[in-house]
Amino acid sequence: MTERRKKPRSRRDRKWRVIRGGVTAPQGYLASGVAAGIKKAALDLAVLFSARPTSAAAVFTRNAAQAAPVILSRKHLRLCRGRAQALLVNSGCANACTGRKGLKDADICAGSLASQLELEKCRVIVASTGVIGAPLPLTKVLKGVSTAVSALSTRGGEAAARAIMTTDTHEKVYAIESRIKGKPVRIGGMAKGAGMIHPDMATMIAVITTDAHIPPLRLDRILRRAVDSTFNCLTVDGDTSTNDTVVLFANGASDVKVDGRWLAHFESGLTRVCEELARSIARDGEGATKFVEISVGGAASVRDARRVGMSVANSPLVKTALFGEELNWGRIVCAAGNSGVTFNPDLVTVSIGGVPLFRGGEPVTLTKRQARELMSARDIEISIALGMGDRSAKIWTCDMSREYIDINAGYMS
Repeated sequence: MTERRKKPRSRRDRKWRVIRGGVTAPQGYLASGVAAGIKKAALDLAVLFSARPTSAAAVFTRNAAQAAPVILSRKHLRLCRGRAQALLVNSGCANACTGRKGLKDADICAGSLASQLELEKCRVIVASTGVIGAPLPLTKVLKGVSTAVSALSTRGGEAAARAIMTTDTHEKVYAIESRIKGKPVRIGGMAKGAGMIHPDMATMIAVITTDAHIPPLRLDRILRRAVDSTFNCLTVDGDTSTNDTVVLFANGASDVKVDGRWLAHFESGLTRVCEELARSIARDGEGATKFVEISVGGAASVRDARRVGMSVANSPLVKTALFGEELNWGRIVCAAGNSGVTFNPDLVTVSIGGVPLFRGGEPVTLTKRQARELMSARDIEISIALGMGDRSAKIWTCDMSREYIDINAGYMS
C-alpha cells in the first residue's frame, strides 16, 4: 500500500504573529541607545551587534548628494562581500556635505566600534541622521560608542529606536515570529523618519534583523523587492534625504536555512515588517494630523499606478485640503492628471472612505454632513480607479499642517 504523503507541518507555520522587542526580538542580537551629547538631553547614538557573522544587505538613497556614512557603508558591504556584524547610528548630525573630513570621521567611528567589538572594520555599517552640513562631533561620538558597547543588551531594541529619532514623536519598532521547518524564526525592525521623506531607494533610516540563515545575494534581492513595495511607496513631503538607508541583517541564530518554498513565506514576513514601519512613518509625519492611504487601481502598469498615487500624495493642495478637512476632490483629480500618466477622465472614479465623489466625468453630490464625516476621520483612504487596466499600487502619506512649517522653519535652531 502506498504511504500517504504527509502534509507540511503546518498551516500555522505559515502564519506570522506580532511579538515584542524590535531589532533584538530575533535571537543573537544585542542593542543599546545612549546619550552621547550630540543632541540636548536625549538619546542620540545606537549600536546593534550580532556575535555571529551575518549576511547583510542594504538599500541607500539615490540622492546625488550622498552623506559620508552612506558612501562608507556601501564600501564596507562591498569589501566584506555582504557580511557584517555591527551597526552604528547617530542622530543629531547627518554628516552630509562635510567633504573629506566627514568621510574620515565616519571611518574613525566605524573603526572605534570595530576595535571594541573585535571585528574587521568592514563588518561595521554606519548611518547618521540630523542637520546637513554640520561636522560630526567626533569626540562625543567616540565616547558614546564606548558607552553604547558597555550597554549592549538583548532588551536594548527600544532604546536604540529612540536614539535614532530626530523630529519623530515616538520610536518606531515592529517584530514578528513564525515557524519555518518546525522552528521559530523572527524578524524585527526599527525606523526613524518624520520629515524629508520621499522614496527612490528606501526612505529615512530603517534597520531590520532576522535570525534566519539566508546568503547575502539572496538577502539583497529579497530586501530590494520588499523595499520597492513598501518604503518606496511612502512620502511625507517629496524630499529624498542625503542619508536614506535600509539595512537588513540575517545571522542564522535560529539554525533555520530559508530556501525553497519557504523563501516566499519569509519575504512576506519581511514585507510586512517594512510596511508596518513605513505606515508608522506616514502616521508620524512632521505636524501630521491625518494618516492617508492612496489606492490607485485600474492602471495600465504598476509604474503608472505609483506615479498617479505619488502625484496626489505630494500635492500641497491635496495635503492642505486634508488638513483643513475640506472635501475639495477636484485637487485629487488635478494632481492625478499632472502625474504624466495618460488616462481618460470619463473613466475615472475617485472615492474617499469608499464613498464615490467623482465618477464618469461628473461629480457625485454629497450632503455637507456626509462630507464633514468623511474628512474628519483620523485615517483617510483615497481610492482612484483609472479604468485603463488591471494594475494597482498603494501609497502612504499624511496631511500638511501649519506645524510642519513651524518645525522646518526653525529646524537648525
